[in-house]
Amino acid sequence: MPPRKDADPSVGVPCFYGAELRYLREQAGLTLEQLADGSFRAISLLSQIERGERTMPLDLALHVDKKLATNGFFERRCEAVAKARRAGHAEYFADALEMEQRAEGIEEWAPMLVPGLLQTPAYTRAVVRAALPRASDDDVEEKVAARMSRAAIFDAKAPPKLWVVLSDSLVRRPALPDGPMAELLEHIAKVVRATRSILQLLPEEGGLGPFAMGMAKFMTFADAPPVLYVESLHSGQLIDYPPLVKQYRESYDLLRAAAMSPAASLSVIETAAGDFRNGKQGKRLE
Repeated sequence: MPPRKDADPSVGVPCFYGAELRYLREQAGLTLEQLADGSFRAISLLSQIERGERTMPLDLALHVDKKLATNGFFERRCEAVAKARRAGHAEYFADALEMEQRAEGIEEWAPMLVPGLLQTPAYTRAVVRAALPRASDDDVEEKVAARMSRAAIFDAKAPPKLWVVLSDSLVRRPALPDGPMAELLEHIAKVVRATRSILQLLPEEGGLGPFAMGMAKFMTFADAPPVLYVESLHSGQLIDYPPLVKQYRESYDLLRAAAMSPAASLSVIETAAGDFRNGKQGKRLE
């Protein structure tokens, strides 16, 4: 039997909350199955909450308080825990963030921006500043730190399998000065190679493709159906309706078929990084 993974209460609010849940459950002499009984929630969700990995839904908090006779503790604190988990992230991204952290596979289409999992601090800072020009420096840096922390999923024992399709315009058009732009492209290539991920570039000159409208992120799981996350400037939506997810999936498969090969795509990215590093990219664009 593998060793039990306990949450370290000192790490943060979600881990403290989870550790307290486990302590009180065990003090009451209940197994996870016994505590979950009657809640209409999966045992796996309770286990993930105890490890500080998931947020406690309000209905489950009410159930736990009643079963453990905790005088409303978990109900009162569940929103605070949810807020702590999404610190630095948009509220509409909270559910997608949790799913990203437990996904077996992540597949993204990025026509306008480099996906968060592949961004550098300088790039994230520029994106946040462009979208929220009135944000304070502290707010911007909180969002930068939150986005950088998402890459920790690649350090897990079983990291998700990442497949990304980028518009090649993201490589050719400078979103940053030459030095930081070179760092961004070098970082993308480094992450792809280190994680054995797959990245493809979709040539922009090919005209309208099969997935012309907006970004999309598919996430697959060992114990749940796949979901799709789509996002616009100030909103996002999770889609789990199977026929609609399937329809998007078919468009994504056509997109991959139209894209360059992974090897050729990495070569373009690394060449562009070198050009930005040596000041040659600007001359090419001219």
